[in-house]
Formats: sequence, C-alpha cells, structure tokens
Amino acid sequence: MLAALTSTAALQCLAEALAPDPGQTREAVVQVYGARTMGVKGLFGVHTWVAVKPSDALSWTVYEIIGWRLRWSDSALVVRERQPDAPWFGSEAQLYADKRGPGVDELIKRIDKAAREYPYANTYTLWPGPNSNTFTAWIARSVPELQVDLPATAVGKDYIGSTFVSTAPSGSGWQFTVAGLLSVAAGPVDGFELNLLGLNFGANGSFIKLPLVGRVGLPHFSDTAKH
Repeated sequence: MLAALTSTAALQCLAEALAPDPGQTREAVVQVYGARTMGVKGLFGVHTWVAVKPSDALSWTVYEIIGWRLRWSDSALVVRERQPDAPWFGSEAQLYADKRGPGVDELIKRIDKAAREYPYANTYTLWPGPNSNTFTAWIARSVPELQVDLPATAVGKDYIGSTFVSTAPSGSGWQFTVAGLLSVAAGPVDGFELNLLGLNFGANGSFIKLPLVGRVGLPHFSDTAKH
C-alpha cells in the first residue's frame, strides 16, 4: 500500500539533489519532472519526462519524447540512462511527483509497458500535440497511482487523439477534449481545468493554474512514497 509523503517545497528545500543517489538508495523510486523548453518556446511551455530506479538498481532510466529525433529516426521515444534532475538545456528541472518504496517496482513495470505502447512515438507536433507532455500524460493515465498533477505549462497534456472523453491527465477524474484544443477536466488530483487553444486555466486547492506562468499559490504535490 503506497502512503502519502511530503510537499514539493519540502523536497526542493533539501540541500541534496532532487533525485536520490542510486548508489545509496536501495528502494524503488519513480519521479516525474519538467523544465522550460529551449528558446522562445520556453515562455509558453515545459518539456516533461518520467524517471525510474528499480529496487537495487545502480542507475536511473528516463523515458521521454524528443521530437527532433524524428529527423533521423522513426521514433521520438527515448529510453536511456541519465541523471533525471539535470537541467534541460540550461533550464532547472522541477519535480512533479515522487513515489518510492514497496509496490513501486510494479509501477515501474507498468510504466515501461505503457511507454513502449505509446501510440504517437512516430509523430510529434509542438502544438497542440502529440508532444513530450502528451507522452507524460499517457504514462500518468496508464499508471494513475503516480498522481501526477502536470502544470498549465505542460502544453499537449490534454491531447488524446481522435477520442473525446478520457480520464484527466493525472489518470483520475474525467476529461472532455477536442483534439487538445478545447478541453474541460476535473478530478481530485488535477482540480478543475479549462483549456482554450492550448492555454490552460484552472484551480486546485490553494493555488490557481495559469498559461505561461504555471502555478500561482502554494504548490499541490501528491506523493505516495513511504519511508
């Protein structure tokens, strides 16, 4: 049984890195990150990724979509070992979710399966999707135990292809969307969200979500790690 943990603020106040050292952490860990994208695009949105460390593993594995890979490859899906909290082309990584302890190894298996079944790996569209945030939301919907509340700046998280109704990007609640351009979502993790042409507005507990800015107010962080 996964239990709730700490807040993002508490984690980010720690002097150590956001990602625990695999050499000193035996338990299984899953983390979800995002960082502002390169150049002018960074004013509007973030790039997100999912990182996993199975029990006793000595390195991190990161799952992400990198659009420019399609210039020389038939897939934008990247699964590789790298430091998950490293800056993304100079932009500081932000931690959106952290799960660790008993039961997380099973979540990691489901993450790997969902990533390899991602239906848009051979296509990439900056707006409205599918893009890197579409991928992270796909993982979150497939593994709702992660309880990932992606920010308003995760443009593309509302894209669900040709269907109109789905769970919200966190995998909880519900969402109605039209090609990721117009959507309404509500749920215990995401709160209430309205997407107008990729501009996301919402409210959840003690903060609001705004396009360009992200979250305003105290951060909401669902963490089911168990110490």
